Amino acid sequence: MKIRIGIVGYGNLGRGVENAVVASSDCELVALFTRRDPSTIKTRTGIPVYKMEDAVNMQDQIDVMVLCGGSANDLPEQTPEFAKYFNVIDSFDTHARIPEHFAKVDAASKEAKKISIISVGWDPGMFSLNRCYGQAILPNGKDYTFWGKGVSQGHSDAIRRIPGVKNAKQYTIPVDSAVANVRAGENPELTTRDKHTRECFVVAEEGADLAAIEKAIVTMPNYFADYNTTVHFISEEELARDHSGIAHGGMVFRSGTTGANNENHHVIEYRLQLDSNPEFTSSVLVAYARAAYRLSKEGQYGCKTVLDIAPAYLHPQSGEELRKNLL
Repeated sequence: MKIRIGIVGYGNLGRGVENAVVASSDCELVALFTRRDPSTIKTRTGIPVYKMEDAVNMQDQIDVMVLCGGSANDLPEQTPEFAKYFNVIDSFDTHARIPEHFAKVDAASKEAKKISIISVGWDPGMFSLNRCYGQAILPNGKDYTFWGKGVSQGHSDAIRRIPGVKNAKQYTIPVDSAVANVRAGENPELTTRDKHTRECFVVAEEGADLAAIEKAIVTMPNYFADYNTTVHFISEEELARDHSGIAHGGMVFRSGTTGANNENHHVIEYRLQLDSNPEFTSSVLVAYARAAYRLSKEGQYGCKTVLDIAPAYLHPQSGEELRKNLL
């Protein structure tokens, strides 16, 4: 029997989940739920599309609901609400608010005796796992996380909100020398500015003050002020031609020592190079949907994170097959 998957939201992430489910032989798509008029949505697979409020009537048809909304406004409300009725997965990625989000979802899931897994993706998600493994294995050491080269959607949106900006894309780029020093086991002390640069490609409105736009970008607190930032003004045609992708990635390092006198140096590195940030995130979501289904079948309930889930729950093969093929 296949795991029956429902999707909430049909942006880049929702479309990615649709593709990831199709690629998973043990899963099947049941329904898509949207705030838009269902008749206006054409899906790749032709799965039925329903209004968001219809979901509650389909509890017996869906094993796991994958929530594909945004972390700023959608998931803080949607995940606790859907957790009252379904096993749910989300990709909530506002790091500072994860404990608060967990508490709300955990309360709803426990009351409903459902499983929820939050903050699933690559950071938080796969990077979190690798930071955890690194700290556990090398307690005498340091963590380093580098993001990029890739498009930061939040930073791109921040530029687009500046008066005079018509459109924009922003890339986060690791500083090569900093990565090299970490990879060499030098355990450098790195500031925010030392680790990443930011490169902005901006389409300005006709007649806009370019100098004012550039100043607004490079001095923007919490986004650009702490980084070496380069601003390029380009045409709409150039933006569409050269900057339409959503690539991303990054690296997690744990650099540490062992031995009676810390004489042996070790570096753990985990790296991602992603052509499509949402497509990869969607694939992680579906793997954890499999885990949620299995945990639910065991009678477990409440909220979990990637740190709580054993790797075998993610894989379609049985424990016996995994021990034979992967150990």
